[in-house]
This record gives sequence, structure tokens and C-alpha cells, in this order.
Amino acid sequence: MHVDIQECTVVGVADPEWGQRVCAALVLIEGVSLTLSALRTWAKDILAVYKIPTKILILDQLPRNAMGKVTKPEVAQLFACE
Repeated sequence: MHVDIQECTVVGVADPEWGQRVCAALVLIEGVSLTLSALRTWAKDILAVYKIPTKILILDQLPRNAMGKVTKPEVAQLFACE
């Protein structure tokens, strides 16, 4: 994982051109910032091109259910509201 990321989740978000786009919701380590460009540059060395996020969303915390699992449909909805 990128050194500035505390935790993350990746979701597919509907896209009229491609069907879906890869989007990442990130919780960063306190006091740091990360741009989409910097994340994509870093990811090129370790991920296939189609797995590299096209959008990111920086959150204070990831949405979770009562069991503590990340609720990916809720994360995808955050990108739709963007």
C-alpha cells in the first residue's frame, strides 16, 4: 500500500463510456495529502493499467456496517454524488 494511505477501498462506479470506472476511497495518514496524479504514477509500477483508479475520494473514515466491514455500495454512492 502507498505510504500515505492508512486504509482504502476500491469500487467500480457506473460510467457511460466504459461501463465502469475504478475509483478508490482513501483514508490518509494524518497530516499528508495525496493527489490522483501522484497515486496513478505510483500505481503504474505495481498494478495493471485497467486496475489503476481514475478517481479518488479522500475521507476521514470509510463507511462501515455493524460488523465493521466497509460498505462498498455506500462508497460507490459517494462517488455518484460527487
